[in-house]
Amino acid sequence: MLTAGIDIGAKTIKIVIVEDGTIKARNKTLAGYQVKESLEKAWADLEAKSGIRPETIEKIVATGAGRKEAAKAAEDLTDVSAAAKGALALDSSVRTVIDVGAEASRAIRIGPAGRVLDFAINEKCAAGTGAFIEAMARAIEVTIEELGALSLRSTQSMAMNAQCAVFAESELVTLVHSKTPKPDMARAIHDAIADRIVSMVRRVGSEPNVMLVGGVALNIGFVTSLKRELEARVIVPEGPEYVGAFGAALVAAGN
Repeated sequence: MLTAGIDIGAKTIKIVIVEDGTIKARNKTLAGYQVKESLEKAWADLEAKSGIRPETIEKIVATGAGRKEAAKAAEDLTDVSAAAKGALALDSSVRTVIDVGAEASRAIRIGPAGRVLDFAINEKCAAGTGAFIEAMARAIEVTIEELGALSLRSTQSMAMNAQCAVFAESELVTLVHSKTPKPDMARAIHDAIADRIVSMVRRVGSEPNVMLVGGVALNIGFVTSLKRELEARVIVPEGPEYVGAFGAALVAAGN
């Protein structure tokens, strides 16, 4: 039986098709302003790549901030439940899940049976999300991809004192004018977001093993800073941005 999970996030739409617990196809596209049109494009692209027609899918479950926009979905699932389900399916030893997306971040503690024991969400401040990284990259005139690699070349640790993305950008401008090397600024940016995430993780109680999911998990600079701040092994699965959609697809299959 084919089932699908749709994760409609603030920046991208992810679709994962599952059969017998195994991913058969997946695709992502920019969400844009017209979510319904973007969804149709995502389905069309997925069919073109995989040959799987939407009408052959038995059940669809949606998750993400825009989950109510998924007209084809039989039901919807919270981001927390979807991320926990997907992460545990990928690695049954995981007990803490960190999900960092474009405009929200979550820390989730799960039990051995997969039940969510506690969670914390940051969705009202950009400083703990991918949007913060994008804004800071623009401030020092590099791409997000360049920012991650730059931070690995840093030779010194330096704190960013501002807790607000707006003030942090002003702080960066000051550092630019003082000729601070870009690698050091890049590390400071990633350390700042990692510090906020780790504070959230400690509120729910961090237990090994830890898995990092969401689009920001593709940023090597952030992953390095998070490991350093958390002082723990952090698992980053292949395709971390698809974990929520994978979890939703598993729920659709009754797993």
